[in-house]
Amino acid sequence: MDRLARPVGLGLAARGEVDEVVSWSAQARAAGLDSVWIHDSYFERDAVTFVSAIASHLGADETPDGFRIALGAVNPYTRHPVALAMTGSALDEMAPGRIVMGLGTGLPLRLKQMGIPYSPTDAVERVSTAMDQLRTLWAGERLPSATPGLPPIQPMFEPPHRIPLVIAAYRKEFVALAGQKADGYLARPAESIPSLRGIIERLRAAATAAGRDAASIESAGYLLSLVDRTRREALNRAKREPFVIYMLSVLSDISLARAGFERELRDRVAAAWRAEDYHEAAKLIPDELLDAFMLCGTREDVAAKAMAFHAEAGLDLPLLQPVLQEERQVAELIATAALYAKLPEPATSRAADRVASGSAEGLGVPVLAGVAPVAVGAGDGGAGGGAHGMSGAGVAAGTQDAAGDGAGVGPGRGLANDRSLGVGPWLWRRVTATWEILRPFAYTASAVPVAAGGALAFVDGRFDPGLFLLALAGGMLLHSGTNIVNEIYDVRQGVDTITSPRASHAIVKGRISERGAYGLAIAAFAIASILGVALIVARGLPIAALGVLGLAAGYFYTAPPFQYKYRALGVPLVFVLMGPIMTMGGYFAASGTWSINALVLSVPVGCLVAAILHGNEWRDISEDTRAGIVTLSSRIGKEFAHYAYLGLILAAYMTLAVAVALRLVPIGALAAILSLPFLAQVLRSAELGATGQARAIAMIDLQTARLHFAFGTLLVLGVAVSAYLR
Repeated sequence: MDRLARPVGLGLAARGEVDEVVSWSAQARAAGLDSVWIHDSYFERDAVTFVSAIASHLGADETPDGFRIALGAVNPYTRHPVALAMTGSALDEMAPGRIVMGLGTGLPLRLKQMGIPYSPTDAVERVSTAMDQLRTLWAGERLPSATPGLPPIQPMFEPPHRIPLVIAAYRKEFVALAGQKADGYLARPAESIPSLRGIIERLRAAATAAGRDAASIESAGYLLSLVDRTRREALNRAKREPFVIYMLSVLSDISLARAGFERELRDRVAAAWRAEDYHEAAKLIPDELLDAFMLCGTREDVAAKAMAFHAEAGLDLPLLQPVLQEERQVAELIATAALYAKLPEPATSRAADRVASGSAEGLGVPVLAGVAPVAVGAGDGGAGGGAHGMSGAGVAAGTQDAAGDGAGVGPGRGLANDRSLGVGPWLWRRVTATWEILRPFAYTASAVPVAAGGALAFVDGRFDPGLFLLALAGGMLLHSGTNIVNEIYDVRQGVDTITSPRASHAIVKGRISERGAYGLAIAAFAIASILGVALIVARGLPIAALGVLGLAAGYFYTAPPFQYKYRALGVPLVFVLMGPIMTMGGYFAASGTWSINALVLSVPVGCLVAAILHGNEWRDISEDTRAGIVTLSSRIGKEFAHYAYLGLILAAYMTLAVAVALRLVPIGALAAILSLPFLAQVLRSAELGATGQARAIAMIDLQTARLHFAFGTLLVLGVAVSAYLR
């Protein structure tokens, strides 16, 4: 494919599968991008190995398309210049004339971790000397021995094609060195437009002072990017990523000042990052901070902001680097690069300022597929004063993005009612938002107890399949309504925010309005009530009592005036409702009678359902406490919450064994013991969580739901098979 009209590259870290990175590089080349840049990322994988694989794969094709493969960057502290010269020679043989080598010293912290001495003055001299030695060896010339009295170093390889040397650093001494003797300059990720503009001006001034043509020195820079369906969703997602939080926590005072931010904001984010409290860190990050140092939004948004870096800061080669190095994000950035290349050059160098002020003409951004351009703060005078007093740091907080939802959109507004996306995307958004808010992974909590009661009725020879299915559907509909009402009031109470782990974000993202969610809940409750009427006709008033109890308990779980979830009553009431009541209700609906055995069988089922909720509350103690919510876990504390979780899990197996031993439930119920591998997983997570490793229990509710599903499914099947064994 022909090269894009304007050079743009892809930046990738040396992480993940080598074959994946090779494939993405091939896709970038096929799409007409200028280059792919692979950087060393301590302590992940080796960048040279990745570049070697790319060079081996792409270099065999000698099509003169100019696609470059760059090491951006390697470190002369950890790789001796002689070794780098050898590396460059081998890479050039695999991909003749395509190799670029960046040099930088990396973070001093990483060098100290490896016991490598570092000083700022020595660092500049180390990189300068490395450049001289590389060029000497690549020219086929001898290099004097570092130890007097020994023979000089003789390169024993053919001189390679010219390999450009690029300096990757941000200190002014390195920028001056790049202007004096390098072929290019490589800006680090998370650099703002004002800061990068100052760096490039210093680079050109140093080149001119050294008697060099400043235009001949290429400037490239990693632009951390995250593409999503809307700018709002991209910003929200970026705030939850530990890598983004880390990058913002290590911003220098100078970078912050140039972008219009106070260092106290950075320090608070850094403190939360060090404590691994990513939820708190994310809440501290304003949209404007992300907009100043990253590219977040739709493809059009990211392309427009990349143009702002090119036009406003003077960046020759934007390198779109995915925050999330995954297939979908890389594909999105390759497509974004094509959009960027098609944008017309701004009429003046102040184009980004006009975009930030809301002008559709600012960067000459075309209106694509009926999508309005996004306001992207990009430098001095960008967004005016923001909530934190920034002067041009980013996006004006209330402007609408390309899909119609603004940064200030709250629950009940935004994309939920925006059909400008087209009928298909709008409908798909509604369907996926509904699926998310229903939390289908938790349906095991309502399906298993009803199925257990039905299986026992089958064993007793009193099973009506039609009425059983009505009871099963009714129970799951009540569960659906409960999930939605719970979501609505958790958002209202501030329990669920965009950074809440494992929460549905359908409402807080504006993908569905609060009113729309409430309508879904009422519809679920209404259909459940209609099914209940049919059961009442067949089984009588006891079904009515169970139905009213289930409906009231589901609605008032989080809704006023009772809100028993917020009064430390959630776990015990869930045990009763989704253990004994639903199991016995399932038995009665299927058989028309009551059974003490169904009550006994409900205990292990109820213990695991309660464990799902309790695990969730245990994990979220800090968030619930901040929101002023009292749960059983927050009331008894983390240590006893851990013990209570273990007690619920183990009680399920113990009570089942006792029930079988006393012949209160069929022996086939012991098939549930086959779920022990899932038990081992949750016990392992729980023990790690008890030691303070919060990440270990980040998905404890989902893991417990899987255990409940495995345990319950095996239990139901085992009980049902007992009918044939009998």
